[in-house]
Amino acid sequence: MRNMSNRHHDIDYVELTVTDLDQAKRFYTEAFGWSFNDYGPEYSGIQSPAGGDAPEIGGLALGERPSPGGPFVLLYSEDLDASAEAVRKAGGEVVNGPYGFPGGRRFHFTDPSGNELGVWSAA
Repeated sequence: MRNMSNRHHDIDYVELTVTDLDQAKRFYTEAFGWSFNDYGPEYSGIQSPAGGDAPEIGGLALGERPSPGGPFVLLYSEDLDASAEAVRKAGGEVVNGPYGFPGGRRFHFTDPSGNELGVWSAA
């Protein structure tokens, strides 16, 4: 049966290639509070923050290196400065910002495997 929370043409799932699955799970748990479903030693699904029976929103796939030019993913934060500090404490690196833009503020960071993502806030 089709899950009705999925919407046509919306971003539904983001998969990141990571060089160390345990390190990546630890990083994303510490920095953003993410939870995972493990599917063996080479893949973990990212649980939806909605919990319950909500579908997974992405996954971490073990690989030799992240794909060059892979998708740029933006996360939302209610407290951008606290999120930037959490990234640093978890072992990531803020590589740009925080800076203002017409929709609010944001920063870019790299995770321990080298994936670059962004975090934005309306305030």
